[in-house]
Amino acid sequence: MRRLVVRDAAVAGLFYPADPQVLRATVDALLAAAPPAPAGPVPKAVIVPHAGYVYSGSTAARAYARLAPGRGAVRRAVVVGPTHRVAVQGVALPGADVFDTPLGPVRVPEGWARERLADVPAVRVFPLTHAQEHSVEVQLPFLQRVLGDIEVVPLLAGDASGEEVADVLDALWGGPETVVVISSDLSHYLPYDEARTMDVRTIAQIMALDGPLDHLQACGATPVNGMLVAAARHGLRPELLGACSSGDTAGDRDRVVGYCAVAFGGDDDA
Repeated sequence: MRRLVVRDAAVAGLFYPADPQVLRATVDALLAAAPPAPAGPVPKAVIVPHAGYVYSGSTAARAYARLAPGRGAVRRAVVVGPTHRVAVQGVALPGADVFDTPLGPVRVPEGWARERLADVPAVRVFPLTHAQEHSVEVQLPFLQRVLGDIEVVPLLAGDASGEEVADVLDALWGGPETVVVISSDLSHYLPYDEARTMDVRTIAQIMALDGPLDHLQACGATPVNGMLVAAARHGLRPELLGACSSGDTAGDRDRVVGYCAVAFGGDDDA
């Protein structure tokens, strides 16, 4: 029998608490402080930030709270983040069966994903780009607390067009059992007021499905651009759930990072 390939947690204790009890309490408190989900369908997709929880966790929680009614019905999350450490051509699968977190293992349906993506040219398997990357990992404890024991398809988008990323999303789109999580912060290291001006413009583009964004606007511009293309293809409408910067949470205002939470739903939620 083949031994399971496990991708160990890389940023526990840095971006979020490493102690399981503290992590559980931290995520639950962030979710409890977020506005509750209104009646209606669970969003098909969300854009969430990926900074340390002390900076962007309250914004991320606004999106995850909207997914909470899907517990039991949602069985899979496709999580697409950018690369910060090891570049990759196209969109990378991790070559792993499990992503470990302090809250326990998260199953990766690698075989299922490879089969669905076999005819998508931009996809490759590249464990090295996943090994120390935080943009997907920081989403997993939220998913574990909100949706329970689900499968996660972790993907990192490097040098790829919005259309190529959208083709990946389309291949994994599924029905109401699958949600899409796009991991991205907004502007980086600008003064507070300058960042706010840029982020307002960027959010307006997202709300208009008006891509592509560039990487000065969002570090996860590549996965966001893919989501904007996919949303247009599937007739989804964006809803802004919240936005702020590190200058509003736990940082100074000289050099801030921007964050937003956006949900996508509409006539084609399947």
